[in-house]
Amino acid sequence: MFFPRYRALISGQFTLFSLSSFCSSSCSHTVAAPPRRKFFARKSSLDTRTNRDTDNRRVMPSNVEIKAKVSNPMQFAKRASELSQSEGTIIRQHDTFFNCTQGRLKLRDFMNESGQLIFYERPDTEGPKLSRYSISPTSDPPSLRTVLSDALGVKGEVCKERRLFLIGQTRVHLDAVEGLGDYMELEVVMRPEQTVEDGQKVAEELMQQLGVSKQSLVMGAYMDLLLKGHTDT
Repeated sequence: MFFPRYRALISGQFTLFSLSSFCSSSCSHTVAAPPRRKFFARKSSLDTRTNRDTDNRRVMPSNVEIKAKVSNPMQFAKRASELSQSEGTIIRQHDTFFNCTQGRLKLRDFMNESGQLIFYERPDTEGPKLSRYSISPTSDPPSLRTVLSDALGVKGEVCKERRLFLIGQTRVHLDAVEGLGDYMELEVVMRPEQTVEDGQKVAEELMQQLGVSKQSLVMGAYMDLLLKGHTDT
């Protein structure tokens, strides 16, 4: 009687997953279209099939993103306003990045007693790239920052003023990043039925409409650019 129960216990599996997404606060860089592939899912060797079913039930939100340096922010804002038919929304952000063995973990403080803890993963390539992420809101960013700083250590901080425009399914950001300068980000919020290629096409078409050249594309997050010593130019 004991042995069958024991076998039932050890036949279980554990699934590890990783997410991907984002940082937008006060600093970042460019990227090229990644090959279509699955990341962010690790499977237990005990039962690959069952693990795959578990992964399918746990679908993480995803974006296709583009980041670029902006030489003329006023001109960019004018084009974004015309396409979005709005003047955009101003958002202040202070991002604190913590040491993390996989992906990126950051706490975003909106400087109004609200914030978000964000974990995300995305490839560091030029052009449109897939980003998967997980977000948890917080009403006490300073307290959470203290706990995470003690537990993990701080990798760096990014401060910026963001102007957000909504164009179709895309979030268009015009960022004035402290220590870096002016940048723009496109975040195509993927729909369940869309492929990565669909998102890349939306991003590339909007990039052309906004007058963003391929030469201005940057790779990596604002935090990466700051750590590499990039400065305002």
